[in-house]
Parts: sequence; C-alpha cells; structure tokens
Amino acid sequence: MKVLLFNLFLGLLYAGQGEAQLFLKPFSGEWRTLFIASSNIEKITEDGPFHIYARYIQFNADNTVDIDFYIKSNGECIKKHVTAQPQQNFTYTSEYAGQSEGRPLHVSHHSIIGHVFNVDEEGNETNLVGIIGTDDEISDSDFERFKEETRDKGIPEENIVNFIDNDDCPEE
Repeated sequence: MKVLLFNLFLGLLYAGQGEAQLFLKPFSGEWRTLFIASSNIEKITEDGPFHIYARYIQFNADNTVDIDFYIKSNGECIKKHVTAQPQQNFTYTSEYAGQSEGRPLHVSHHSIIGHVFNVDEEGNETNLVGIIGTDDEISDSDFERFKEETRDKGIPEENIVNFIDNDDCPEE
C-alpha cells in the first residue's frame, strides 16, 4: 500500500499517551498533500510508491491513526484506507516499499512537514520530505520551512513535486 508517507508524518505524532492525545485531537480532519521532495524523483512521480494524495486523518483514542488517501496509477485515482500504529520516540518504521523510517519535522495548525528515509528492496536509499496542509494553499513561511528542511536533507530543489496543481483525484 502507498500509505507510508502519511503514516510517517501523522502517525508519528500520535506516539505519545495522555497529553499528546489531547494535543493531537484538533489535527483530525481533512488534509491535502501539498508538496513532496525526494532524493530519487521516480519515487514521487505518478506510478511511484510515494505518489499519494491525502484526504482525511483521524487520531483515535486507542493510539492509532486512520488515514484515507488516493494513489494515482496509470492516470487512475484509487481510494485507499489504512490504520497506522506509531512507535515510540516519534519515529515510525514500515516494510512498505522496502524498509522506511520517518518522523515529523514541523507541525502547525495548517501544515505538517515530515521526513521519510527509505531503503527499497534493491538497497537504494531515498530521502523524502513532504508537506501536507488543511487546504490547497500554503503560507510563504510554511513553504520556506519545507524548502529549508528539503535542503537540510540534501534534496535538490528541482526534485520538489507540486501536488496541489496535479491533484485531480475526487474530493471526499
């Protein structure tokens, strides 16, 4: 399943108990993929394993996160759902598309920036930085922070894909 990115971005945030659960409750709702950058551009272009469009995220009392999203394959939008179970210390590991580990880098009321490190089945390493938002607009400061995090991970700016402008999957 092509869910890793949002497992890593949002599922990680739910790793805590008690106060963290109260903190994250307001983050449940509609989310959109805004931009994703990758050290391996093929991973985030259409038909790539990380070419995903977020729609809805629900933080649950049982410490899980439900994520609804679309993947785009051969021009077709395919609806997906996954329940994520985050690990301790704000990291999340997955066997999706190889082995992956990720963590959130920045959280605001309107956006979340996260990092994913993936080692695929052939041993190729890929860094990804993504930003999701509560709508299709992004503030200049959030976009600058996203680009800063992208640079910090060694990803060239030309490897940033704008998901806002190519999201033609159905609304929820």
